[in-house]
Amino acid sequence: MNLSVKQTLAAWLAGLGQITLLAREAAAALLTFKVAWRNLIYQVYFVGVKSQTVVLITGAFTGMVLAAQTYFQFHKVKMDTATLAVVGVSMCSELGPVLTALMVTGRVGAAIAAEIGTMRVTEQIDALRTLATHPVDYLVVPRVLAGLIALPLLTAESISLGIAGGYGVGVGLYGIDPVYSWAHMLKYTGDTDLSIGLIKALIFGGILTLVGCYKGMTCGVGAEGVGKATTEAVVAASITILISDFFLTLGLERLLNAL
Repeated sequence: MNLSVKQTLAAWLAGLGQITLLAREAAAALLTFKVAWRNLIYQVYFVGVKSQTVVLITGAFTGMVLAAQTYFQFHKVKMDTATLAVVGVSMCSELGPVLTALMVTGRVGAAIAAEIGTMRVTEQIDALRTLATHPVDYLVVPRVLAGLIALPLLTAESISLGIAGGYGVGVGLYGIDPVYSWAHMLKYTGDTDLSIGLIKALIFGGILTLVGCYKGMTCGVGAEGVGKATTEAVVAASITILISDFFLTLGLERLLNAL
């Protein structure tokens, strides 16, 4: 095996081990309630409330585009009233949680990595240790917990706006029968689809905040190190979300159907 490939693989495995240890430490702090509650409230506001605009716009226009594209194909086979059902299932189980997580990653994941990375470069994290404050308890846990709280709520808003936007396009723009369209959406969009979407959102919230914290706490020296850590946080979290989405789709579908 090429030496550079071995080094890349070794670095990747080392990073995976470090982020796993960070996740374990954060989970242990959560279980023992070692949370900076004031910091948590601010992080919920930062992750959740301040991300609403981008999430709602993304959800609404995704539902509108999906409704238009579905109508173009379904109209050829006279299945116009099934358009909203496709929008409902797609937004609940797939597009809602994934697009919400990706948009929040671009905004929040980058900000977390930059903020913690700057604290590391300016030795503020070392100062926390000298004050007998554990950096994981003070910096990582509130952000991860805020992601776990905010992402399902943001996803629910995105799903609602997506379905509403799809309904508006289908009924208002293309003249689909509103009663049958709504009835078909309720018939084919089940509790399982919504449950899958919200569970995914919960996991994605933990992924994007944890990766952002890890990249910030392990960033290089200087402004270049902070910039590189910010970029890596967004890329790594986005790829992890997309990969985990595939396995979550397979696993959750079987699990919830079995229950």
